Amino acid sequence: MSSADRTAGEIDWPTWADRTESTDRTRTSKFQVTLAQAINRIETALEDRLGVDDWRLSTAAPHRKNDGRPYADANPDDPGAVVRWTKDGEQYAVACDEYTDLRSNVRAIGLYIEEKRKMSNRPVITGQDEFATARLPSGDDESGIVARPPPHEVLEVSPDASEAVIRAAYREKIKDAHPDGGGTSDEAELVNWAKEELLDG
Repeated sequence: MSSADRTAGEIDWPTWADRTESTDRTRTSKFQVTLAQAINRIETALEDRLGVDDWRLSTAAPHRKNDGRPYADANPDDPGAVVRWTKDGEQYAVACDEYTDLRSNVRAIGLYIEEKRKMSNRPVITGQDEFATARLPSGDDESGIVARPPPHEVLEVSPDASEAVIRAAYREKIKDAHPDGGGTSDEAELVNWAKEELLDG
């Protein structure tokens, strides 16, 4: 990681990624890690397991001068996070501002990277590198990826849960996620997406 992130409290958000409106962000308590632990896990995934050339975490929080990381108690008005890295001459970026707090967005990015790394190690042929969707677009190309947590974590089931378990978990989650139940359209969309991903998988 670079010795310092000199973004001066301004998040380096990718131009291709839409921002989540502050009123549409989801409050969650499912990520049982501290901000420091979430960052450490990203560092392990990128440096030790993927062997990236360099990487950087960008947030709207003040970052410490000694290691470029946000302070442990950081709670910026903009909770979004972006992780950028380079590997074999290619540049990548993953961004997340789905949640109301910085820690959860950083953890969601970490889970995305870990899940993609695991998928790339499975003995299947996918037609492209698992991280191709996170590769930075060139020119005016607006493609890119905004991190979502793995679908099984959205529904709080095991990765190999049966169809019956997935459908039961979905029914419970959609009650709270749906606007009629006090949720938001974005929350309901995330739950619907998770169910479809798990059932189609």
